[in-house]
Amino acid sequence: MFPKTGNTFQNDNSKLNSQVEYREAIWSALTDELGGTHQAAKTTMRWTGVSERTARNWISGTHAPAGEHLVELMRNSDAVLSAVLALAGRKEAHAFMRLDLVRAELQSMLKAIDTIEGQGRPGVD
Repeated sequence: MFPKTGNTFQNDNSKLNSQVEYREAIWSALTDELGGTHQAAKTTMRWTGVSERTARNWISGTHAPAGEHLVELMRNSDAVLSAVLALAGRKEAHAFMRLDLVRAELQSMLKAIDTIEGQGRPGVD
């Protein structure tokens, strides 16, 4: 027969800390991008389809989004996307995504410059 060793409960503060860190990261991203105004709550509601109370809770940092609401915030907010990638230890992924956007924008601008220069020169089609 095995001796009874008793029940032990793990006090996992790391999970609590990560929840607080996540909530604060989303709060910071939303307030940096949208501010803390009533309009910020309305914008968040429009992006995610949540109630005004839920949006205000996210913006005030008392609660954080999960699941499909987080995905919608990431789709609409570069600040939230960057915050989530940083929490996941993948901040460089956002930088590479931004590089692709910058590259495409630069190519478009170079084409526009070439067109303008071509129109300004006599005898150049």
